[in-house]
Amino acid sequence: MAEIWRGTWVVAYREMLRYVNERSRVISSLAFPLLFLVIFGAGFGNVIGSMAPGVDFIQFMYPGIVAMTVLTSSLFAGVSVVWDREFGFLREILVAPIGRTGIVLGKAIGATITALLQVLIMLILAPILGVALTPQTVLELVPIVVILSLGLSGLGILIATFMTSQQGFQLLIQLLIFPLIFLAGVFFPVNNVPVWLEVISKVNPLTYGVDAIRQIFLGSNAALGVTVLGHTMTKLEEFAVVGGLGALLLGGAVLAFNRQE
Repeated sequence: MAEIWRGTWVVAYREMLRYVNERSRVISSLAFPLLFLVIFGAGFGNVIGSMAPGVDFIQFMYPGIVAMTVLTSSLFAGVSVVWDREFGFLREILVAPIGRTGIVLGKAIGATITALLQVLIMLILAPILGVALTPQTVLELVPIVVILSLGLSGLGILIATFMTSQQGFQLLIQLLIFPLIFLAGVFFPVNNVPVWLEVISKVNPLTYGVDAIRQIFLGSNAALGVTVLGHTMTKLEEFAVVGGLGALLLGGAVLAFNRQE
């Protein structure tokens, strides 16, 4: 058992080293959400104005940008699966005494730690944007980021299991990222949209991650929260939803990888 966990950690450590050594990836992974924050914040801040008492558009959007950072970093965990398959490295990992489940968990854990590091860097902007940041905020933020990232990493690996080229995987992920972002309440409350769009938003797993992070930063607010069947979701309920969906996605990734490889 100790050898299996050691092998899983080695896979996770390799993923972190790969991220750190690719400077272009480090810069782009942080620049992407920052561009959204600057462009949308500057462009729509004055037009939209206050989202709720004491909450302007940039403060409303910031927690969503944090969740978007987790999304982009986690989904691209699948890139390493496709890359390893293309260059033959995956065969070498498959003969290691860690099993296919350990490989999936190692890649998901590596992507999660990377996402967590990116979020901690993003927290530097919180005081500048007028978002309150306390030690308790950080302590509450870490678990939801970890849970959300593990689930989204599972989704990325699940998709990558069926892909044969990096180009095809990246194209599919790009097509997936933008609907997930725009339908998750990053830029607008999901309760104030047409019914058909509200329904789609509320089956989006990222929606509950975004709202949980928003509640951590801005507190519970019925005007901003996600309402399901007339009930405004609490942080604990959203933690449970994200955790359940994350377990399903990660479990699906493990099953698909075991069958495919």
